[in-house]
Amino acid sequence: MLTTLSDNSVMWAYFNVPEARYLDDMADRGASRRGAQIELADTHIELVLANGSRFKYDAGRFVTVEGQCHNETGNFKYRADFPNPDGLLRNGQTGNVLVHRTLTNAVVIPQRATFEILDKQFVFVVGADHVVRQKEIRVERELDDIYVVKSGVAAGDRILLEGVRQVRDGQKVECEFVGAGEALSNLKKHAE
Repeated sequence: MLTTLSDNSVMWAYFNVPEARYLDDMADRGASRRGAQIELADTHIELVLANGSRFKYDAGRFVTVEGQCHNETGNFKYRADFPNPDGLLRNGQTGNVLVHRTLTNAVVIPQRATFEILDKQFVFVVGADHVVRQKEIRVERELDDIYVVKSGVAAGDRILLEGVRQVRDGQKVECEFVGAGEALSNLKKHAE
């Protein structure tokens, strides 16, 4: 063999996705299928290169899913296809794949407002009578400083943000109400 030729006009980036996320992609997100390829609604996929810079082309919102779940890790292998017109990407390079998802009508709370008992997450909801009630929440997504809540609290519920460890269920508290924007302003910025 004298040489090997390869087409690098489109480069494939493989990444692992937990089975639960795969099931969400297939059911809850309304993913449309084209064979092994699925469209992730309200999503775009980026690549962060080894030097920390972002690759200037994104993979859109389509991924190809391998046929099997890895039985030891519980992960599916996804593949995102990145256009490579400048030839910057080469076979064997490493990086991080960022999957940006836009959530609409999502309830988000700061992680510091929660506490755990065994394997469950809770918050204290402050009633009109200023009595706190412990409520279990189910977390849909976990970001750096916030949780996207699947169930347990709704928009408009007033939750205890500070002093979570000092109160008990049914205790009357004196508190100052802070709007959602102000409560989230000290957290890391989440553009997407």
